[in-house]
Amino acid sequence: MNRRLLAAAATALALTATSACGGGGGGTDSATGKTTLRMIVNITPNLTEQFWNGLFDRYEAKHPGVSVQLELTGTIEAEAKLRQDLAAGDPPDIAQHVVPTPETAELFVDLSGEPWAAKTPLFDAYAIGGKHYVVGVGEQIQSLVFYNKKAFADAGLDAAEIRTIAQFEAAMGKLKKAGLVPLQTAGQWVTGAQFSMLADAGVLTADPDWTVKRKKGQTTFATSGYKRYYELYRSWLDQGFLDKSALGLQYPDGQAAFLKGDSAMYIMGSYFVPAADEAGKSDGIGVFPVPSDGAYPPGQFGNMAQPYTVVAQSRHREAAIDLVEWLVTDEEAIKVQLAADGNLRKGFSYDVSSLGDGVQKVLDETPVVLVKQGDRQPVQGYADELNKQIQSLFTGASPADVATKLDQWWDSQG
Repeated sequence: MNRRLLAAAATALALTATSACGGGGGGTDSATGKTTLRMIVNITPNLTEQFWNGLFDRYEAKHPGVSVQLELTGTIEAEAKLRQDLAAGDPPDIAQHVVPTPETAELFVDLSGEPWAAKTPLFDAYAIGGKHYVVGVGEQIQSLVFYNKKAFADAGLDAAEIRTIAQFEAAMGKLKKAGLVPLQTAGQWVTGAQFSMLADAGVLTADPDWTVKRKKGQTTFATSGYKRYYELYRSWLDQGFLDKSALGLQYPDGQAAFLKGDSAMYIMGSYFVPAADEAGKSDGIGVFPVPSDGAYPPGQFGNMAQPYTVVAQSRHREAAIDLVEWLVTDEEAIKVQLAADGNLRKGFSYDVSSLGDGVQKVLDETPVVLVKQGDRQPVQGYADELNKQIQSLFTGASPADVATKLDQWWDSQG
């Protein structure tokens, strides 16, 4: 997500502060006396408009003086939607799925003084300068390989025996000979995200402070463990383990292709589980940690699930904080949100499928959850640039090209 442009929106917001009360439909209805809270929500195959409406119906039933108005993101990211609203001088009250950075923290309310906030998952890991601008419902882990059990059986494969990269490549070779696309991917953000789920597990398990070292100029993409992963990805494209036409697929399309059985494996986060459950496919899908040339299992790349921020320019700050508190502390609301996106939280359980149990087992056995926040957060815009460069491998770029361009881009960010 482009946080550089979001930071620029802070300047635009300051310039348009006098018009911040117009146009958005939020506020207090003089006829009913109700407070309307405008909330940006990210729409995904799991977190649908219907899901959000059902969730906020629960809140409104307990808080009859409040109405929650969804600000849908459509085909853009939640952060891009927030950026648009801020630039227009029409800020919402709450944003979901937007993680503040040092450059954008001023756009959000510091929740450090809220006693309930400190009890939420990964609260300290997301601190910026000792302040806390975001709270979440649970945790996600993302360095997971989901696989089609029938495809594996037909190809004579045992998922429990796939631990190293060499074993993973051998399995993809057998699956390709069986007439399947070994590894499912897609365009949009999926390409770079899947690469991170794989490569970060290997590189950051071996050196958790790699990002800190890169910021200090003590390492580079071209001379570190990441170089091997660029080479691997390109070789997988060359061998037909990935379908080059997959860049034309959107995230839901790639997911649907795997669920339909068009491909044998799918690297994705724990939030894939509800989609498999909804499709009635969970029993036919297994899961194992991404392969590694080092210690196994590697750490799981993970993050805060269902993050919420209160926008600093909200005209109903206290009401917005109350809604966010409910979202991350109310037991019923937590369970609904955890189940919807396959997320996890200590002390909370809900009925899960066999696939959900498999993901929980991976988490239980992982040596560490790798969170790229705080001092270990990449420079602004890295995810977008990585996605762009990994997708360039599909159109002929070399691994050396990718490494060089990522190093040049990173250094140009100051």
